[in-house]
Amino acid sequence: MRDVAFVMYPDYSAAALSVVMAFEVANCVAQPRPYELHFVSETGGTITTSCGLTVESRPFAATPFHTLFVGGATSPNVPTPGLVDYIGSALRLHRRIAAISTGAFVLAEAGLLDGRKATTHWMHATRLQTQYPAVKFVPNCIFTRDGPIWTTAGGAACLDLSLAMIESDLGADVAKAVARELVIYHRRTGSQSQISSLLELAPKIDRIQAALTYARDNLHKSLTVAELAEAARLSPRQFSRSFLAETGHSPAKAIEILRVEGARDLMEQSRHPIEVVARQTGFSDRDQMRRAFLRVVGHSPQALRRMARLDANALAQTSEEMS
Repeated sequence: MRDVAFVMYPDYSAAALSVVMAFEVANCVAQPRPYELHFVSETGGTITTSCGLTVESRPFAATPFHTLFVGGATSPNVPTPGLVDYIGSALRLHRRIAAISTGAFVLAEAGLLDGRKATTHWMHATRLQTQYPAVKFVPNCIFTRDGPIWTTAGGAACLDLSLAMIESDLGADVAKAVARELVIYHRRTGSQSQISSLLELAPKIDRIQAALTYARDNLHKSLTVAELAEAARLSPRQFSRSFLAETGHSPAKAIEILRVEGARDLMEQSRHPIEVVARQTGFSDRDQMRRAFLRVVGHSPQALRRMARLDANALAQTSEEMS
């Protein structure tokens, strides 16, 4: 049985509790029950979250846990001295410590992130970098893992991190079963971007959104303006003008962004050769895909694949250390 504890404090973001769902489901799909869940706080008793939800907790003690989660508030708060002291001793007590979103500020204040890789929600990235320069900040990624310390962007990324932990603890089959139970399409690797290209383009007109959805689902095709205009039920001229006004990009640039995101997902979720990934996402060859990657994300496909492999190797090493 692995004891998983969640550090609570007033105005704790209820969204950070989404990680609880993954471990709860793991207890349903794996037998015997692999996790025992605990809620702790500085004073114990009832803790009121940011949305008014109340959670009963027990006071901090020198009880060792397999995993200790430190969630965040909707904006970084100055942690109390008692919370900083408790987190400061966490590495001596617990096997694995995780910070959710602005929880990274608590770990940083306690000195746990000095010299370690870490991330947080993109809205608070600059503040974390400025306030704690000793942290090896990794911008715009889903989650990081540096030894026993894990950090995540928060939001939906909490589930990606928790699934990675479950895979490390119990194996890929259990993690996949949990993902299916939670109706998650696929688990994102830690190095994936926090922001989706479709969200960034964010058109308000349904017809332009329909064209983007069509493009995302048909990246292997040439995707001409005429074809996209037909999907939007507009003339090519109307479509090009409306598309630029709604997304801030030409159709060609937007399609390039979608192809890069699709190729990145495919590389991280499969072992297909670069040439196969390029072909399946509509690039003419690997050189065209490489140039597009450098323009859009600033890294080559090969560099991103190496990062994904490092993630996988770190996960395997963590699994061996925890066993």
